[in-house]
Amino acid sequence: MSTADSMIESGPDPNVTAAREQLDCHVRDIIKWHFAPETGCPFWLEWAEKANFDPRSDVQGFDDLAKFGFFDDEWMRGGPVERWVPKGLTGQPVYVFETGGTTGIPKSRVAINDFRTDYEQFSKTLPDEYFPQGSNWLMLGPSGPRRLRLAVEHLAQFRGGICFCVDLDPRWVIKLIKKGWNDHLKAYQEHVIDQAMTILSAGHDIKCMFTTPKLLEALALRLEGEGSSIGEAGITGIFSGGTEFTPQWNRFAKEELLEGVYMTPTYGNTLMGLAASSPSGPENSYKITYYAPQPHAVIQVVDPDDLDQVVNYGETGRVVLTTLTKECFLPRFPERDEGEREPPYEAFPWDGVSGLRPFSRFAKTTTVGVY
Repeated sequence: MSTADSMIESGPDPNVTAAREQLDCHVRDIIKWHFAPETGCPFWLEWAEKANFDPRSDVQGFDDLAKFGFFDDEWMRGGPVERWVPKGLTGQPVYVFETGGTTGIPKSRVAINDFRTDYEQFSKTLPDEYFPQGSNWLMLGPSGPRRLRLAVEHLAQFRGGICFCVDLDPRWVIKLIKKGWNDHLKAYQEHVIDQAMTILSAGHDIKCMFTTPKLLEALALRLEGEGSSIGEAGITGIFSGGTEFTPQWNRFAKEELLEGVYMTPTYGNTLMGLAASSPSGPENSYKITYYAPQPHAVIQVVDPDDLDQVVNYGETGRVVLTTLTKECFLPRFPERDEGEREPPYEAFPWDGVSGLRPFSRFAKTTTVGVY
């Protein structure tokens, strides 16, 4: 099965076909941008000098990205980070976000507006009934050199509100886990929840929140211990994410912790952006399916033993990510995640992934459930 067949299948769904045509057009535009001497970044311009093909003439659609092979994330470790800044964006303020690096040099991704664009697009998926325009937000998650804090803050501002943030250092949490310092780990979690409780009690009229499954559960239990709840604290809408967000936890949270508070699962990272989910509830056993923000990012679920081969719908495979923005061209990066390939959905007419979890062949060396 070719990549094109895997994404469209045999059904002549006009929405799927249109999405594919849009993707191929977007690929051509992004390739022209990143490999033009006037606009491309030093890394890709130097890479092209050694390549055995001309990206600008030989890449006419998504399938042609196979010519690049697979992206090596080691290329993003260390500096100078300026080699990733496209010449066409010279002079604009540049952010640098880190991912990984818990035991060594982290991967660095430069950004200018991508994190804003991603979350403005995600904003369209949030129902105003539960995420009222103009409402204030609580960002209860990892801070530091990660894009999540700034992205959630921009989401709040974009929707007309103000974002309140806590301090959380996941690298310190990972060290506590690896050392087995469970008392310190519990104390640090309590410290983070203390910050959230202080913000929620300060009269800021916060209605919306980003958090992770573990922190949401900890906050709900703290509120319950004080005779309150997530809803009684004023929260009406939550978006959450992480590998701990399983269908089982999804059911538990909605039945035991939220009491009618709306929650939507998300899957995101510094390299991809933010993937929204199709509806999840008792009607589908709380199954969670994520869809990448195509055409800016594309997810494929592939055979772990043959990364060029997309698996059939419903089958398990490794996630391969392609990022396609003017700020970041990242072709065919094998992620440290696996899941089941899912068919297109009405609102997202391209492939999705469900059952997301750490790639089983790396799982023993991956610390999960950090926060």
